[in-house]
Amino acid sequence: MSDLPRKAVTRTAKLAALPLGFAGRATWGLGKRIGGKSAELVGRELQQRTAEQLFKVLGELKGGAMKFGQAMSVFESALPEEVAGPYRAALTKLQEAAPPMPTRTVHAVLAERLGEDWRELFLEFEDKPAAAASIGQVHRAVWADGRDVAVKVQYPGAGEALLSDLNQLGRFARVLGPLIPGMDIKPLIAELRDRVSEELDYDLEAQAQRAHAEEFADDPDVIVPDVVHQCEQILVTEWIDGVPLADVIADGSQEERDRAGQLLARFLFSGPARTGLLHADPHPGNFRLLPGEKGEWRLGVLDFGTVDRLPGGLPPTIGRSLRMTVEGQADAVYEMLCEEGFVKDSVDLEPEAVLDYLLPIIEPALADEFTFTRGWMRSQATRVADPRSPAYQLGKRLNLPPSYLLIHRVTLSTIGVLCQLGATVRMRDELEEWLPGFLPDEPDELDEPVEQDARQDPGDGRGLDGAVAEA
Repeated sequence: MSDLPRKAVTRTAKLAALPLGFAGRATWGLGKRIGGKSAELVGRELQQRTAEQLFKVLGELKGGAMKFGQAMSVFESALPEEVAGPYRAALTKLQEAAPPMPTRTVHAVLAERLGEDWRELFLEFEDKPAAAASIGQVHRAVWADGRDVAVKVQYPGAGEALLSDLNQLGRFARVLGPLIPGMDIKPLIAELRDRVSEELDYDLEAQAQRAHAEEFADDPDVIVPDVVHQCEQILVTEWIDGVPLADVIADGSQEERDRAGQLLARFLFSGPARTGLLHADPHPGNFRLLPGEKGEWRLGVLDFGTVDRLPGGLPPTIGRSLRMTVEGQADAVYEMLCEEGFVKDSVDLEPEAVLDYLLPIIEPALADEFTFTRGWMRSQATRVADPRSPAYQLGKRLNLPPSYLLIHRVTLSTIGVLCQLGATVRMRDELEEWLPGFLPDEPDELDEPVEQDARQDPGDGRGLDGAVAEA
């Protein structure tokens, strides 16, 4: 597939084939069990075959299908290793590449948006894309002033494809659920769908990227390429070379893994504090490792198409509740969760039980440094996803307020990448430096309500059992 399928009937047919394939494999699995194979072994084979088909189709379709695949890919650490291993390469491929648009289509979009003389804006332009993603692909070029640039060209029909795919995926979200233990697929799809208009608006993306580029211009740890030019369907930014984070995950040294993990955590918490914006698409394809002036790696950050607008930074309630949980203040934590809507008025829980539920999740904040592993992530997913577990029963009675939905997903997605890296991170250092409310002596004026992004759908809240398991 060399072009973005634009006819709704074509895309719908491909996606509709997924649940049919799942059903066929379920019948095959039943036959295997009758033939004597254990339920556990058959279940793993089914999961592997399902994932292989799913990510093959998502990669071909781009659009919302690929966007969903990228969002899921950061959680593959929650899968059993014998299942995750065989198709991890397919997940990584989703993060870095997809079948490209034909050159003639690229040229047509450039001519329409930049003018028939668009080539005069560039000293060089490479027709072969350097990267392809869910709604656009990137070409390397040299701008008229001599700067190396990345030219992002939006796929024609991307908006229609995004909505069509996500609506179709939402119809069989329940069937996809078993792929990632405990992950609540339906709210993830709903959130992606609610942000389609923002994802397609390159003007908003350019504003967010400029704000980050200006703030991090002289930063020794993080580099954000500046915006060179922007118009409808076209975004031109400075080019940065570097090692893709997917390559670090696959083959990086432990030193590179630890450095990448530390900088990811630093960017997660420092970005909102410094820019009032939360980069909300933390999959490995959006990060690079670049050598710094003093020999230490720097983190290059790409793609600001999805951000959460937090003018006051991350809400102090997060820092305060996290600190009180670390300190074992069960009653105070429970009271704050009730005040913020994490526990509804109609629900009555034991504060100590809530504390016991939260403590394993915040383990990285308890120690001076913490090693994130796939095993740790799988244990968390299993703990809150197993219906026989007390954690599962309690999580079903908790609620995630709409204003925290995106913050929650971004944090857990970043943790997923840290586990893929196997990085040892001084998480507590970053929390103390950047998270409002985490230190006990911070001024009261920081205690302000969460200001919800106007573009974020208010939603209806949901239980935390699936949401927490996304880690």
